[in-house]
Amino acid sequence: MPGTTDQQQRPADHDPPGSGAGTTENAPATEGPEAAPAVGLGELLAPVRGRLVLAVTLQALASVASVVPFIAVAELGVVLLAEGPDGFDRERAWWVAGIAAATMLAGLGLTLAAGALAHLADNDISLDLRRRLAAHLGRVPLGWFTERNSGLVRKSVGDDVSAMHHLVGHTVTDLTRATVVPLVSLGWLFATDWRLTLVTLIPVCAGLAMYARMTGSASARAGFEEYGRALARIGSASVEFTHGITVVKTFGRSGRAHRRYTEAADDLTSFFLRYVQSMFRTSAASELVLSPVFLLLWILGVGGAFVSRGWADAVDLLPFALLGLGLTAPVLGLGYSFDEIRKARAAAERVAAVLSTEPLPEPEPGTEGEPLGTTVEFDRVSFGYDDRSNALEEVSLTLEPGTVTALVGPSGSGKTTLARLLPRFYDVTGGAIRIGGADLRRLPAERLYRLVSFVFQDVQLLRASVRDNIALARPDATDEEVHAAARAARIHDRVRELPGGYDAIVGEEARFSGGEAQRLSIARALLADTPVLVLDEATAFADPESEAAIQDALSRLVAGRTLLVIAHRLSTVAGADKIAVLENGRIVESGRHAELLAAGGRYARSWAIDERSGRWAPTAAAPLTPEAAQ
Repeated sequence: MPGTTDQQQRPADHDPPGSGAGTTENAPATEGPEAAPAVGLGELLAPVRGRLVLAVTLQALASVASVVPFIAVAELGVVLLAEGPDGFDRERAWWVAGIAAATMLAGLGLTLAAGALAHLADNDISLDLRRRLAAHLGRVPLGWFTERNSGLVRKSVGDDVSAMHHLVGHTVTDLTRATVVPLVSLGWLFATDWRLTLVTLIPVCAGLAMYARMTGSASARAGFEEYGRALARIGSASVEFTHGITVVKTFGRSGRAHRRYTEAADDLTSFFLRYVQSMFRTSAASELVLSPVFLLLWILGVGGAFVSRGWADAVDLLPFALLGLGLTAPVLGLGYSFDEIRKARAAAERVAAVLSTEPLPEPEPGTEGEPLGTTVEFDRVSFGYDDRSNALEEVSLTLEPGTVTALVGPSGSGKTTLARLLPRFYDVTGGAIRIGGADLRRLPAERLYRLVSFVFQDVQLLRASVRDNIALARPDATDEEVHAAARAARIHDRVRELPGGYDAIVGEEARFSGGEAQRLSIARALLADTPVLVLDEATAFADPESEAAIQDALSRLVAGRTLLVIAHRLSTVAGADKIAVLENGRIVESGRHAELLAAGGRYARSWAIDERSGRWAPTAAAPLTPEAAQ
């Protein structure tokens, strides 16, 4: 997004349980509805509904055609076994054989056509969903991303869309086949002999009842849930084992490093064995009863009894021996793919949930605001991540052009929340934030991010070239401009050392330390060249050498800009033009360093604590001050 420099995880000083984005009673009337309508599975499939209906129709015809050859074989048996002076009807036999061959070929063609249509629809819906997700994610609040790690977002855009392949490409046709084939077969069998049909259905109904009981009982559902929890435990243990092995082995506790993992693996194995054993008998019985061999033996055995008692002719058993076997195979095939279908439906629900996320309201054309200057005004700002409590209450603060304003306070006081409202990570739930007199909610996103950029501690670099990472806000920047920004950020020499230089791909040919990544993000902000900058103290976790380079780069970055900085060490902002002390979401003090010390309030007490603990000591480079920025 133009003007932004990076993303990070959920705000450290006030964790939001919800997205917090939305309109407010003070928001402009042009912002749009308060909530985006829920997106259902039917709406997701709407672009390809016509092709899916056609695929279902073709599959239904193919299913009917697949039954006809078996009926023809049974009818051919009747013709061939016909008694009489002239023997069997040769012409009728050829007609029946011809119909069998024709319908078999037609069924094959219709099945291929239905499958091709379903897969083409799957390709198109995947493309459509990815485009819709990309467009929608471009309009959701930035705060939505801070509440979700990149893996979850990637899963929605990539994995979940791919998982819907089975639902669209296979399930619609599988369901059609599993429904039509048994119905057509039963219709013909009832027309042949309703008594033998009812007898044939006995093992079918018994097997399906056992299968339904096995998969649909409360214990089975509990087993599925426990299996998911067991997989989650072993996954968590795997990550812990991988990430913690170095530290644990360093302290001589290598045995403990893998104990939790092995215990989780043993638990999963024990549960799986118990679960399989509890279902083994029912599963084996249902599989046996529904197997083609058992059905054939059942039909021949009972049918033989019917024939011996004169209740039916021997030739009447042919359709039952042929069609009876097709009553369970489609249903069983669908049962085997049940897990894939369940996963696909769950993925579709997650995709729908992302598309239902409320977008950040944009002003209607003709109602946009136009800033007059770069004065930033927080006017009685309130904000809550949910309806239960507010993270900020009636905060008023003015940032004059070219000044440094620092936010200080204990963890959870609302510093990060307040700072993130300026680049519109969320919309305020009370009051307003203005730049040059224009409400942020009246500014189109592109206009806002030409005014405001931000640099946070947790840098996110794209898997793209170094040049593209620096030029994110200005993709049309020349190589000279990119190199100049990198030089000013003290990262140019490091990039030149890479095999591919500025064309090296981050994460593949280029890997950067935390301090180097931070300097890349500063180069990004320098190139964006916005008049307003939000800075989360970028050197809090840097080593001394990196801290000196970062501070030097920051001094160039903040020169002449309106700066809002989140301070973790008071010594770094002692020379700021204004220091605002937050506590429980409210500004309890504000003023210059000397004024706040003289007041003897919260800031003075925090300064004394830092002084005694040594946290006030100067860093490797000069702290951020208006003078240092010039």
